[in-house]
Amino acid sequence: MAAVQIYASFEQLPQAVCDLFEEAGSKCFFHSLPWYRTFVENALDASDRVRLYCVDSPHQPGTSGAAIVTCVRGRGSSPLGARHLHSLSNYYTSLFSPVWEKDGVQYAAGALANAIASDSARWDVVELKPLDVNSPLFGAMVSAFDSAGFLVQTFFCFGNWYLPVSGRTFAEYEESLPPAVRNTLSRKKKRLERSGNARIEIITGGEQLDASIRAYEAVYGASWKKPEPFPTFVPALMRTCAEMGSLRLGIVYVDGQPAAAQFWIVHNGIASIYKLAYDERFLGLSVGTILTAKLMERVLDVDKVREIDYLSGDDKYKQDWMSHRRERWGIMAMNRWTLHGALSITRHLGGRALKRGLVSITRLGRKPGQTAILG
Repeated sequence: MAAVQIYASFEQLPQAVCDLFEEAGSKCFFHSLPWYRTFVENALDASDRVRLYCVDSPHQPGTSGAAIVTCVRGRGSSPLGARHLHSLSNYYTSLFSPVWEKDGVQYAAGALANAIASDSARWDVVELKPLDVNSPLFGAMVSAFDSAGFLVQTFFCFGNWYLPVSGRTFAEYEESLPPAVRNTLSRKKKRLERSGNARIEIITGGEQLDASIRAYEAVYGASWKKPEPFPTFVPALMRTCAEMGSLRLGIVYVDGQPAAAQFWIVHNGIASIYKLAYDERFLGLSVGTILTAKLMERVLDVDKVREIDYLSGDDKYKQDWMSHRRERWGIMAMNRWTLHGALSITRHLGGRALKRGLVSITRLGRKPGQTAILG
C-alpha cells in the first residue's frame, strides 16, 4: 500500500506535492493552487476544515504520486449523523479533480481511495463533485472506491456548454451565431453607438482594477441574482486572476453608470465565462449580449484561445453562443461497514441494495473493507 500523508492546509505541502498541483494547474485553472488558496480563504465557513490526502509515487518512493483536496464541513457530520467527507468544492466550482503524476490515473485512483478508506476518521460517506464524467479518472475512482470498501452511486451535476474555436476569428465565429442573436447584436450595437453615452472597458488588472470590481459589484447588486453567500470570494478571485494575467473583466457603462459586467478567466488557451450580470434598468439595451460579443472578440482575436467554456448549466442563452455540450457528474461512496454508511445506502439506494451488496460480498468471499459496486 502506498505511503499516505494527510495535511490540514496548503501551507504544509512539501514541494513535490506543490509540483503536482502546478502541473495540473497549468492545464486547468480550477485545479491550480491559486484557485484553491483563494477558495479556502474566502469560500469556506469558519468551522470547515481542509484535508489533503497525498500518496507517494509508485516509481520513486518519497516523491508524490497523487493528491486530492477534501473538506470536512462543520463537525464532519450530515443531518443524519454520518461522518461525511466532501471534495473541496461548492457552487463556485465548475470542475473538480484529484491531481496525479503523468500516466498514473489507475494508480492515483486506487491509492487515494485506499488512503481515504484507511483514514482513522472512518468516513461513512465520501462525495466528490463536479467531475468530468468522460475522464478516465471518473471510472477509475468508481472502481477504486468499490475495491476500497464502499458502495458507489454516481449522479448528474450539470451540463457544460463549450465552443471549440478551431482557429476561427471573431468575424467567422459571428457568422455561425443563430440569426436572432446576430440581428439583436446588429440592432442593439447601433443603438448603443448612436446614444454617444456608452462605453465598454475590458480590465485585466492595473490601477483600474479596484474601481472595476466596485462597478461589477454595483451591477451584480442591481441584477436579478441572489446575493453571494461569500461576498469576498469573487473580488478575491478577480485579484488572483489579475496577478496571473488571466483576468478579463468586462464592464458596459451607460451615462456613466455600470450597466453590465462579466468576469472571464483566460488560462492555458481556454476562456472560462465565470460570472455575468446586468442592471435590469438597462434590459432594453441588451447590454449583456453586447458585452458577451465584445469579450468573445477579445478572446478570439487577441488572446487567440482554443476553447470557450460557459461552465455550469444548461441555460438556453448558453446554447446560443456555444456549439458542444458535455456533463459533470458526482461520485457518492457509502461505507457499508459503518452504521451511518449503511443508513446512507438505505436512504439513497434502498434496503434491498444494501442486502444485495452484503450477499454479493459473502458469495465472493470478500472481507469487510471491500465491496462490489451496485448501480
